[in-house]
Amino acid sequence: MGVSSFTSTFDLVERFRAGDETAFSQLFAAYRPRLAVLIRYKLSERLRQRVEVDDLLQEVFLAAAKDIGGFTYRSPGSFMSWLARIADHLIADEARSQARQKRNAVEMVRFRSATNPGGPEPVDPTTPSRIFTQNESIENLLARLDALPPDYRQAILLAKVQGLSSAEMAAQMGRSREAVAVLLHRALQRLRATGEGNE
Repeated sequence: MGVSSFTSTFDLVERFRAGDETAFSQLFAAYRPRLAVLIRYKLSERLRQRVEVDDLLQEVFLAAAKDIGGFTYRSPGSFMSWLARIADHLIADEARSQARQKRNAVEMVRFRSATNPGGPEPVDPTTPSRIFTQNESIENLLARLDALPPDYRQAILLAKVQGLSSAEMAAQMGRSREAVAVLLHRALQRLRATGEGNE
């Protein structure tokens, strides 16, 4: 389950560093769905109209390929966190270029600490890979996430997409681990309920 996928991420990164191009393709395939969802919700509405998520995805992985030597594997979620930081930089660059054309027109959606808490990973057994590999198109998943209340959506994005630990979530959100755990549990229940009607 989770451990083997994390081990394979480490192995794939090492193989790619050693020059194995197929390892890069496997990393891209493994992380593409989660990263696509993350990028989509980091873009403002206005930026979404001007930028394709797929284009940004390609840019993130090209940047990652060039800078793979700068990546250090510290924990199971470290590769996703590293990709998310690259995405943040690329989105910020895109927002700045749009802002040059029209001042204050672009506002990126940020994870807000007070109003959008998320939950800790250990409380719920649903791993990111289980959410994102259930034979569901990214478009369908995005529609289901869009239908959730904003705080539920943020809980899932932070815990399951971005992969923050319970300690990171509690510190970032200024809430107890218990509070974010309850929110995440409810959010996942609602997400599952929206999926049952579509199958």
